[in-house]
Amino acid sequence: EKQQQSYIKPQTYKIWKKKSFKKDISKRENMKYDEDKDEYTCHNGKQLKMSGTTHRKSATGYRSEISIYECEDCSNCPYKSKCTKAQGNRKMQVSKTFVKKRQKSYENILTEKGILLRVNRSIQVEGAFGVLKSDYNFKRFLTRGRTSVKTEFMLLCFGYNINKLHSKIQNDRCGKELHEIKAC
Repeated sequence: EKQQQSYIKPQTYKIWKKKSFKKDISKRENMKYDEDKDEYTCHNGKQLKMSGTTHRKSATGYRSEISIYECEDCSNCPYKSKCTKAQGNRKMQVSKTFVKKRQKSYENILTEKGILLRVNRSIQVEGAFGVLKSDYNFKRFLTRGRTSVKTEFMLLCFGYNINKLHSKIQNDRCGKELHEIKAC
């Protein structure tokens, strides 16, 4: 609605690149999908046709529509043991909205801008969390409740920034970037 672009690396990003994932015939991503017929084709050439839809509500209240696909006939299939553990035909549940959003995010992070954002994030953010966890020995919050945890985290960040400023002053690096900002 707000025309925002997502540049979030999907949880499965590293797994998708592995050879073992690409060879796993049970994964939806490794099946052919015919958008016109709205059906998947398994490794044995059988169609998984949509047999119905269901709705799920997450803990946050988000309501999603799940499409259920079922194979036409898995009996006597030589790949059944590698494809499914089900006694009958192979069934698969797919949230089309989620798949589209994840695919769009995946495509975005592979663009030139997406790569730059990932590089800058790893330079700017991950290092700070590493310092807080390792150097400051910050393993867990001491308070409870959203407001208290937010206050505790803000104080931690404030201390981190003061230490960083102090280090810059001591090393005569004021007005200079620690890392060059990568740009298009």
